[in-house]
Amino acid sequence: MFVEKEISRETVYEGRIVNVRRDVAELVNGRHTGREVVEHPGGVCIVPMDDAGNCTLVRQFRYPFMKSLLEFPAGKLERREDPQECAIRELSEETGLRAGKIVSLGQMYPSPGYLDEVLYLYLALDLTQGEAHPDENEFLSVETYPIEKLCDMAMANKLPDAKTMVAIFKVMQYRGSDTL
Repeated sequence: MFVEKEISRETVYEGRIVNVRRDVAELVNGRHTGREVVEHPGGVCIVPMDDAGNCTLVRQFRYPFMKSLLEFPAGKLERREDPQECAIRELSEETGLRAGKIVSLGQMYPSPGYLDEVLYLYLALDLTQGEAHPDENEFLSVETYPIEKLCDMAMANKLPDAKTMVAIFKVMQYRGSDTL
């Protein structure tokens, strides 16, 4: 097993959403190397799916890429917030949907080479429609697609968001397991 040992840690930036630190780590061969880590509080991604297999997504502008992306509803965890409660909150805020049943699809590490973020994935079933109430500075549109169409879109590189692609895969596996 290859394990690195933390020798030192220095926070070089503290932001509203992320912190950045510069560490020194000892490798298995005894040498030291630098490690840069972006600290993030974690987040959730939730797949709202109706009985016919149609999924609700949101389209929103993503500044780092300077374009709008189609994604499943998602959001950042607040300090000490339960991930499932966060998923329920984000689903309601962004789409107005409420779920009668929430299924955990596990968790993922979006980019473990430099980011400590953990994303918790959920499937929302038995949906009822309410009114969306996005955050004050959150602008998005809601779109619905069959899960099979989303698979095709992901394979055609039309859904570049990693959490959305992983969630599609997990929902397809879940549906195929006769657990629904």
